[in-house]
Amino acid sequence: MLKYDFFYCKIFFLTVLCYNLNMKEIISLFKIFNRLINPPYDYNFLKSVDETDYPFFIKKLYKYNNGSNLNLKNPKTFNEKIQWLKLYDRTPIKTTLTDKILVRDWIRDKIGDAYLKPLLQVCDCFDKIDFDSLPNSFIIKTNHGCKWHYKIKDKTEFLNNKKLFKVVNNDFDDWLNKQFHLVGGLELQYKNINPRILIEPLLLDECNDVPIEYEIFCTNGVPIFFQQIQYSNPPVCCVWNKKFEIAKIRFNPKYYYVPLQVQNTLIEAIELSKTLSKDFVFVRVDWLLHKNKIFFNEMTFTPHSGYYNFSNENADAYLGSLIDIKPLMKGIKNGTV
Repeated sequence: MLKYDFFYCKIFFLTVLCYNLNMKEIISLFKIFNRLINPPYDYNFLKSVDETDYPFFIKKLYKYNNGSNLNLKNPKTFNEKIQWLKLYDRTPIKTTLTDKILVRDWIRDKIGDAYLKPLLQVCDCFDKIDFDSLPNSFIIKTNHGCKWHYKIKDKTEFLNNKKLFKVVNNDFDDWLNKQFHLVGGLELQYKNINPRILIEPLLLDECNDVPIEYEIFCTNGVPIFFQQIQYSNPPVCCVWNKKFEIAKIRFNPKYYYVPLQVQNTLIEAIELSKTLSKDFVFVRVDWLLHKNKIFFNEMTFTPHSGYYNFSNENADAYLGSLIDIKPLMKGIKNGTV
């Protein structure tokens, strides 16, 4: 795994010897080589990395993002277990369910059409979008990444804004030619998804804001804690444990955490999440609440890529203790998984 460090060290010293560089030039060159083997990594650099060396680079990414060493042999915290699951809990079904288009058939089979958002269009490139047939507001997104989307609240205004239209067009051209696992921290369930564009209605509340989100953290079909987020300014959030007690867990320091009442729609989301999560050691099932009706949003297998910045030091360890990956580790070691 250290071959990258050794390789670039040899290149560095050979360059110094061949060109007889002075100290200032040596320092500058060292910074360049150091940048190549230490996070944050360039997309093209990660693209050239051999997949067998992903554990080496995940450890470096973890140290860079979380400030501590990653223990892949005996992961204990939530963030550590997410890193382990990235590497070793790789199954075709997780890739299918990460695909925002293919997951719809699976959801339809498990819980029915009623919880699916309408699908307005699917296409292979931005140029093929039929804007004439779309409603006045909609969301355009890729099926193979996270946060690769644009919310269009006024179609006419968007189409008349040539500068914005070009920016959106260029972004989608760029996203469709990238593999998200090389952008989002080697989240390997995103690998091998056929990149496409999907368009859905833009769900907005009475104040023209995005709807409430429910995030149901589950292990083997058992919801272990829940989060409700309203993306206002600042975002308002509340977290409950499985006993519906408000938990002192802070996933994002930018959120404003307030105590909230448990709604019937949250209970419904939790019950449905039991069905959707039963075959996975860990998954977060995400929902949208719109006009007192919940819609499935996505299956999130590696939330925040395992780089949550918990404000409470004990939270990472506590949440990690709720997820038992030892049977999976043993199965992989014995070749039964």
